[in-house]
Amino acid sequence: MTAGSDGGPTGLFAPPELNREVWERAARRMLGKMLGAFAYEGIIEPAVEPDGDGDGGAELCTQPLDDGAVLSFRARRGPYDDWRVDAESVSLAGRPFGDPLAFLMLARRTLRLDGATFGHLVREVSATLAADARLDHTALSAAELADLGYAELEGHQTGHPWLVLNKGRLGFSASDAARWAPEARRPARLPWIAVRRDLAQYRGVAALATPDRLYARELDPGARDAFAGALLGRGLDPAEYLYLPVHPWQWDEVVLPLFGPAVAEGAIVPLPGDGDVRLPQQSIRTFLNLSRPDRHTVKLPLSILNTLVWRGLPTERTLAAPAVTAWVHAVRDADPFLRDDCGVILLGEVASVAVEHPVYDRLPEVPYQYKELLGAIWREPLETRLAPGERARTLASLLHTDPRGRAFTAELVDRSGLSPHVWLRRLFSALLPPLLRFLYRYGTVFSPHGENAIVVFDERDVPVRLAIKDFVDDVNVSADPLPEHGSMPRDVRAVLLTEPPAFLTQFIHSGLFVGVFRYLAPLCAEQLDVPEGDFWALVRDEILRHQARFPELKERYEMFDLLTPRIERLCLNRNRLHLDGYRDRSERPHAAVEGTVPNPLAPPV
Repeated sequence: MTAGSDGGPTGLFAPPELNREVWERAARRMLGKMLGAFAYEGIIEPAVEPDGDGDGGAELCTQPLDDGAVLSFRARRGPYDDWRVDAESVSLAGRPFGDPLAFLMLARRTLRLDGATFGHLVREVSATLAADARLDHTALSAAELADLGYAELEGHQTGHPWLVLNKGRLGFSASDAARWAPEARRPARLPWIAVRRDLAQYRGVAALATPDRLYARELDPGARDAFAGALLGRGLDPAEYLYLPVHPWQWDEVVLPLFGPAVAEGAIVPLPGDGDVRLPQQSIRTFLNLSRPDRHTVKLPLSILNTLVWRGLPTERTLAAPAVTAWVHAVRDADPFLRDDCGVILLGEVASVAVEHPVYDRLPEVPYQYKELLGAIWREPLETRLAPGERARTLASLLHTDPRGRAFTAELVDRSGLSPHVWLRRLFSALLPPLLRFLYRYGTVFSPHGENAIVVFDERDVPVRLAIKDFVDDVNVSADPLPEHGSMPRDVRAVLLTEPPAFLTQFIHSGLFVGVFRYLAPLCAEQLDVPEGDFWALVRDEILRHQARFPELKERYEMFDLLTPRIERLCLNRNRLHLDGYRDRSERPHAAVEGTVPNPLAPPV
């Protein structure tokens, strides 16, 4: 937008990626993903037609629409009753068809969408497509991506492979997305605020037991002096306040409107920035420090609806984060296998500030989004935990393909000099043993999805170990008591979610096997000549190898059985379409369960 002589705008500006070619390419890809994801979850039930001209296993499928017209496409069936739709093959009335919005309109009764859900759904589809168009417009080759650092690579990822509406970000304007979305790749200096201690609470691990220890670690002396000076200049005592960064969008959209009285009376005071440049990551509310990589990553509440939930920071869980970190670290440090053999990196949430809202936090019945408004979590930085020559990439990056169709994984395998089978064996031996040890020995699971699980590579791009983040939100423990839980502090036990043993395995199934490996396996088949049967056999062999190493845990292998013939089918897109929609609720939603699917890890009969 340009300005006239009076300072007012004279015109509008459309981003260059919003052109017909880029948009239609992104739309076709989304429609293929939508059809496959909806078929997998049973939202639609395509018919497989008798077809003697199948293309290498691709079957002709048809899906009736509301008016009796029939959508046709080719799809390959995969493990877990997966549907892999060829987006270029979709046609309607014999003509190519690639418009997901038109599909939703033509199938809204078939999809059982009510009016309110449909209205918001269109907005979320459009926002996701706009983000996909930006990614396409600025895409790099797999070789170029392989040379990027961890923080920079995050800005090129395409989002959750299973959730269709993975970049909806309801609440963001187009300008907000262009400024703050990870694919914008725009570093920023975050503002800080001071919050009076009668509104804010601090928690930290032993090394950061007091806020002063955190601030001495995170803030230069000049920044601390400037913060204190800003308070003293208003006649306020710095000792009565806690400092925390705030997302500029959250300050404008949430803090000023909803904490107005606190701002007016000086209980919340804006401060100068700390001068450090940070970059938003895939989770959108998490910022890595580019100026000082040895400083903590900060996680901030952002009151936007993205994927399944509002992206705030719940007060209770924010305060519990350092205690959860201390317990998980203690388990790792006392276990020679986890500590020495695996070398697993657990990126602890070591300090936090939670700010209560004086009204919302006292009303259990209000929507949960209003109890997650203001706070900060400081997470251990990744770079300082890597050995010389090591580099890290999120597991999600292994699913990426560049504009020419080159898989990022294929690029890394070529650089490693290993055969694809050997490289995959190294990948599974880096990822699985620490996850299996926590599950079998301690009845504890992380949610090792593509963004929380980080693969650490050596200087040859060979996978060597695992890093994990997001403890307090994504750690679950067995509801059946285990002796190993005796060391768990009461405050940790109170906040961690629990599940029956038979369901606890679902976090590894849905987060890692269904949520990542289901997509990685066909990539490896297509580009590395690793048949899918070999892929899943390698995964199963790693599980059995781990079990053989610790025969004394045989009962746990039966209690937490990952090799059952069938597993429950978790559904993520059903939540938005049928269960929760866009309605407010007092508790965070959970993934739906709908039937079962065959487990490719089950031993052959």
